[in-house]
Amino acid sequence: MEQAPQAVIIDDIDRQIIAATQDGLPLVPRPYEEIANSLGLPAGAVKDRLNSMLDQGVIRRIGAIPNHYRLGYTANGMSVWDVDDRLVDEIGEMVGALDYVSHCYKRPRAMPRWPYNLFAMVHGKTTEIVENKVAAIRELVGEASRSDDILYSTRILKKTGLRLSERTT
Repeated sequence: MEQAPQAVIIDDIDRQIIAATQDGLPLVPRPYEEIANSLGLPAGAVKDRLNSMLDQGVIRRIGAIPNHYRLGYTANGMSVWDVDDRLVDEIGEMVGALDYVSHCYKRPRAMPRWPYNLFAMVHGKTTEIVENKVAAIRELVGEASRSDDILYSTRILKKTGLRLSERTT
């Protein structure tokens, strides 16, 4: 019998670290030291606690979130694929490993209107570049995909990290 996931308890120091990083890491050469100094902690403690929260699943990842538009990548296409369910994990690993795919994930289909179960984000400075990259994915995927499409972004959405709600007592 499968057990339910255990609730993770975070303490006040973890909450302070989350609050200090929820708008992103400071853009300085040593961001963990800056956070640690602002909280009166050693930098190693901040790193250790963040790693522990990653290991426990409290936070999923620590990474850069680039603004592709500011970098000149104005053609941002989410390629969507109708991949054989038996192969979607394997194909997703291959597609996600491509250096021009920023993220790739599996999602449930919404039949009959939405047959796609694999999503791969591709950025380019022109739609032609994006379409060429998607054509290369199509060649890689081959007959494992029955159909595909590209959905282009029309605006950038604000991306945020973990947010803590105000605690009530």
